[in-house]
Amino acid sequence: MKRLLLTLVAAAAAVAVTSPAFADEALAKAKKCTTCHAVDKTKVGPSYQAIAKKYAGQKDAEAKLVGVILKGGKGSFGDNAMPPSAGVSDAEAKKLAEWVLATK
Repeated sequence: MKRLLLTLVAAAAAVAVTSPAFADEALAKAKKCTTCHAVDKTKVGPSYQAIAKKYAGQKDAEAKLVGVILKGGKGSFGDNAMPPSAGVSDAEAKKLAEWVLATK
């Protein structure tokens, strides 16, 4: 019984650790972010890993990314402009920015 309980606790912890990452990746897919971005390779826009690396250690990184997600941007990663993300709420933009910054 004790072994079963430990197994269940370990499984629950694993789900708790991995679920937010999958949920945010699912949000990125649902909001069509993955049309131009991928986790580990450049498409039209930079990879999520490249974005995380560029903004690592910056105190205002999340706010900057939220702004770009909501309003669009140009010049941070070359000449391609990122249009504003239609249909993305402030809360969703924050969740996406947190996920992108945590991408390794």
